[in-house]
Amino acid sequence: MRHFFNFLRSRTFLIQLVLAFVVTVVLVIVTLRWLNSSTNHGEFVEVPDFAKMSVMDMRSAIEDAGLRYEVLDSANYNPNYPRFSIIEQDPKAGTKVKEDRKIYFTVNPSGYKKVTVPNIIQVTQRNASSMLKAVGLDVQRVTYIDELGKDMVYQIKFKGKYIKPGDKLPKTSKIELVCGNGSITERAQVKADSE
Repeated sequence: MRHFFNFLRSRTFLIQLVLAFVVTVVLVIVTLRWLNSSTNHGEFVEVPDFAKMSVMDMRSAIEDAGLRYEVLDSANYNPNYPRFSIIEQDPKAGTKVKEDRKIYFTVNPSGYKKVTVPNIIQVTQRNASSMLKAVGLDVQRVTYIDELGKDMVYQIKFKGKYIKPGDKLPKTSKIELVCGNGSITERAQVKADSE
């Protein structure tokens, strides 16, 4: 036991202890420098604003910024953005990220998806409007014809042409309802009386 304590106090042990400490410090410094250079520690890139940019322009801008990208599925069509342009990005513009970070993009599709015109023939104007709104169509105007069913839908028009239930129209299309005015023409009255 006495030899052990003598060794701890010896010059040889103290030199080995100092050498071990110096080697440890040097290793820590070298490791930290290597980590700084390999992880670009402290080097950040500000994410540019890609909103309304075309996919082609986005590709060159993202390369210039030293970033990578991935395009996610298209969202619902947004009329405030050009077709096939960036409508969302993650991370957001102005965010500080490390070089080579991947940015995720959502692209505006070429137009509204198409919806099916519901069967609103022989349905009241009020109910027809609700049914159309439910699928994403709007009533632009209502015109009336001489038919007995007051406010009953008899025909549907889109851009001046007659359409039928089951036809496909772009979402948010504006259509015209042709409804009865509650009166019947003389010719139709004569026909009804003769039956």
